[in-house]
Amino acid sequence: MIKRFPLQKFFKASQTDWANLPDHRKPSPNTKYALSDAVNSAMSLFFMQSQSFLAYHQAMSKKKRGKRNLQTLFEVKNVPSDNQIRNLLDPLEPTEFAPQYAWIWQQLSRLGGLAAYKTSLKTRLIALDGMVYHSSTEISCPCCSTRQDRNGKTHYYHAALLPLMVQPGLEHVLACFPEMITPQDGAEKQDCERNAAKRWLSRWSHLFASHTITYLGDDLFCNQPMCEEVIARNQYFLFVCKPDSHVELYRWLASLTLHEQSERRWNGQHGEIWRWQWVNQVPIRGGDDALLVNWCEVQVIHEESGKVLYHNSWATNHALSVGNIEDVCHYGRTRWKIENEGINILKRKGYHVEHNFGHGSQHLAQVFLVLNLLAFLLHTALHLVDDLYQFLRQALHTRVTFFNDLRALCRYHTFPDWEALWLFMIRSLEEDAVPQNIAALISN
Repeated sequence: MIKRFPLQKFFKASQTDWANLPDHRKPSPNTKYALSDAVNSAMSLFFMQSQSFLAYHQAMSKKKRGKRNLQTLFEVKNVPSDNQIRNLLDPLEPTEFAPQYAWIWQQLSRLGGLAAYKTSLKTRLIALDGMVYHSSTEISCPCCSTRQDRNGKTHYYHAALLPLMVQPGLEHVLACFPEMITPQDGAEKQDCERNAAKRWLSRWSHLFASHTITYLGDDLFCNQPMCEEVIARNQYFLFVCKPDSHVELYRWLASLTLHEQSERRWNGQHGEIWRWQWVNQVPIRGGDDALLVNWCEVQVIHEESGKVLYHNSWATNHALSVGNIEDVCHYGRTRWKIENEGINILKRKGYHVEHNFGHGSQHLAQVFLVLNLLAFLLHTALHLVDDLYQFLRQALHTRVTFFNDLRALCRYHTFPDWEALWLFMIRSLEEDAVPQNIAALISN
């Protein structure tokens, strides 16, 4: 039995949904291109990890085989030019594409792709962090945030709050729908990660209501309003908690007897002393209405020199005990995955998220980010639950080789659907160790 992610069905369903997007063009009998064709054409660019909109468009739409593959693989009927695509997508709100994220998450759940994303605390982990994906001193739009450098020059930038489901020991992170950090109507101050996180919880946390979630974040999120937002949704937080920004909490810690546990470990080169400390029910801030949180920290100390190799502390609403303190601190440290296995991949491993595919005068930069993240989520889903895709990625060894081959094949061959493309690649590799279930499929 071969596990398959319904990739073809995704593009068909998306084409149907995107046909109902609000069309800002004036009604005309001469309208040639459907809005859904423009969106799916842009989506194909990000799915194929092409850095150049123009070069990709010329390869796929100006050549017969490339154009046919846009039609068969991505369900595009008529291919607009790259400038037409930008003009058609610019007026769209990025939230219009949230249903496609939900569709992929539903398929992952149905196919068992989320089974491994479960901790000993019986929760799943969603890490929160901000990401800047565009910066310029010349190009701007009403959705841009601004900052002044030391010389007084104005920099325009786009940023977003990026929530990712993470799990210790797993290399793949799962993208949730992002929240844009952008000027808000009626707000005097500039938008920030904190406000974006609150909006995200209000708008999108209901999608995870059937799961128990622990939200991970840095010290920026460790404040009473944010923690109360999480608690109000019957979920958990595990936020970095630093002394400089939590003076009252650490004043309490200085007066209390903390629980402590330590252990010697060998890292292959030298001994390490791991020391955990924790206490339950301390105020996160001053005042009679202060929220009571549970605090913990871990230190990793070089056994011989006494040098502190690692130190961090967190505030949480998980009850802490001897039985779970090590796991809680381990999950707190997992927050780094959002940078290393999320943002780093998006910026430097093929998705070119900082590249200016088109800025537009309204929402184009935000729409392109949402579609790029959607492609990231799609590839992750394929890697988790699709046997053919998993085999190809392993056989081709590197991400660069896989996507180079994918783009080249679509220039020179026509494929009726995604399964035909995957099977063509597997047959052409002539690998010796093909799993039995895949071997039976390619022999047909």
